[in-house]
Amino acid sequence: MVSRIERGPVANWFWTIDRFLLLAFIILIFLGFMMSFSASPSVAERINLDGSHFIKRHAVFMIPTLAVLVSLSFLEARMVRRMSILLLLGALGLMLLTLFIGGEVKGSRRWISLFGFTLQPSEFMKPAFVIICAWLFSERSRHPEIPGNLFAIILFGIVAALLVAQPDLGQTMLVTAVWASMFFLAGMPWVWIIVLGVLGIVGFAVAYTIFPHVAGRIDRFLTGEGDTFQVDTAREAIIRGDWFGRGPGEGTIKKILPDSHTDFVFAVAAEEFGIIFCLVLVAIFAFIVLRSFVHAAREEDEFTKLAVSGLALLIGAQSMINIGVNLELLPAKGMTLPFISYGGSSMLAIAISVGFLLALTRHRPEKRARNHVVRRSGSMVSSVTE
Repeated sequence: MVSRIERGPVANWFWTIDRFLLLAFIILIFLGFMMSFSASPSVAERINLDGSHFIKRHAVFMIPTLAVLVSLSFLEARMVRRMSILLLLGALGLMLLTLFIGGEVKGSRRWISLFGFTLQPSEFMKPAFVIICAWLFSERSRHPEIPGNLFAIILFGIVAALLVAQPDLGQTMLVTAVWASMFFLAGMPWVWIIVLGVLGIVGFAVAYTIFPHVAGRIDRFLTGEGDTFQVDTAREAIIRGDWFGRGPGEGTIKKILPDSHTDFVFAVAAEEFGIIFCLVLVAIFAFIVLRSFVHAAREEDEFTKLAVSGLALLIGAQSMINIGVNLELLPAKGMTLPFISYGGSSMLAIAISVGFLLALTRHRPEKRARNHVVRRSGSMVSSVTE
């Protein structure tokens, strides 16, 4: 145990970090590793790989995931901003490069190979995008002469254009929802609410018209006609799992679904471990989002308030989309369940989001004391002038 008397970096980190949030994320990471034993062997054998292939790779990815999560949680707010600028520039550059040299999978170019590793740059763009937008929105409130809102809109336009060009409409919707929520929290004028609402409706209509796969998924979701094998099978697996599941390793969905270890890992969990286990999983995600919102509500710094809210929304919305697809409440969309689904890019990118979130929610008495002094000084000046 780290002593409260110690004043080293590790001791300060241990006593200032939100240990409940940290514990929740660590639980998710190990639950994801546990699920890799249930969901991935059948997938590996189906594509002629060793049954433990994805389990070993998941274990390997856990090491840098934990390292990134913990190391980033040591950062101060200004360092979070600086790292986010570099990360965003790098991710946007790779997203642009992916359009030309990225491998095409199912009609989309989202992946790029670098130094023997395959990355999805858009995953790493998301946490950096949230941080930079929070900074731009907060600068607008602190310095009205700086067009922070305009810069945030331009940045959103660049990101959305690159995502649509891949195309990745699911990530586009996720980023749009988080960005719009942050804009609203920053005090979005009513005229912008109307304009963005109209643009959102128009964008949805254009996507439905231009992209056949988007129209197909929406039509299948609304009518139930066409190829609905994956979502129907996932729903049936959840029903068969009942409250307590069929038992570890006893599920059948993983043997027939190609994405059982990624997009439909929630259905595998429901079939083998039951609805109770899934409710616990949902409760952990809900706890993370709500506790982050509590931190944001108590925070006086506008940047920190918006950044924490945005990161929590990013994690929560991605979880909702994945679970909603598994429950057939949303149209099918390939999106991972944070820390539970298999995927190196996803795990590392979410670790960055979590690291930033833990860094910004750390308890900093010296900052509160400084803000208290500033408020008292302002009150004294006000009293004197009156």
